[in-house]
Amino acid sequence: MYTVYAIYSEQFNKIYIGQTENLERRMFEHNNGLLSLYSKRYKPWKVVYTEEYLTRAEAMKRERQLKSQKGREFIWKIIKEKYQI
Repeated sequence: MYTVYAIYSEQFNKIYIGQTENLERRMFEHNNGLLSLYSKRYKPWKVVYTEEYLTRAEAMKRERQLKSQKGREFIWKIIKEKYQI
């Protein structure tokens, strides 16, 4: 199973969208500075959205959709509703 996820840095008002086979491990990596400079710079991160897929190809396709302008607007709408910003 593959998870497409969106995480949010409330402190910096930033989002990150990705996909992984192990969300718990990936969140540990994001919040401990073990991944990209971008995710290291804006920690701590909270999971705000997830979707599950059977194959990596499906997950990657959805990740690309969420990284589009329309996809980012969808994620920001969820964040605004959840955090009342």
